[in-house]
Amino acid sequence: QVQLVESGGGLVQAGGSLRLSCAASGRIFRLDVMGWYRQAPGKQRELVATITSGGNTNYADAVKGRFTISRDNAKNTVYLQMNSLKPEDTAVYYCYTVPMDKRLGTYWGQGTQVTVSS
Repeated sequence: QVQLVESGGGLVQAGGSLRLSCAASGRIFRLDVMGWYRQAPGKQRELVATITSGGNTNYADAVKGRFTISRDNAKNTVYLQMNSLKPEDTAVYYCYTVPMDKRLGTYWGQGTQVTVSS
C-alpha cells in the first residue's frame, strides 16, 4: 500500500506563488507517473500536470507557462510550483501516482486546498 501526503497549500493573492509537495510512503513500489489533479467547487476533477519516471511532463492548457511539475525519484516526491496564480486556480489539489506495475492501480492523496484571492 502506498500513502501520499500533500503539503504546501494555502491562501495567496492573485499573482502570487505556491509550491505543493507530495511524498509517497509505505510499501513503495517503483512509481511510474506522478501528477496533480484539482477540483473546484461545483466542477469536475481536472488534470493539472503529470510527470513520468523519465521526466516527461504534460500540462493542462490552463496552467502552461505558469506551473512547473518536477519530481525527486530518490525521495518518491513530486512537486508543483505554481506561479502567477489566478482566482480560477482556487481548488483542492490532489496528488496521484501510478506504479510501474499497473495491476496495483492508482493511489491518491487526501488533497490540499489552494485559495487565490483577487
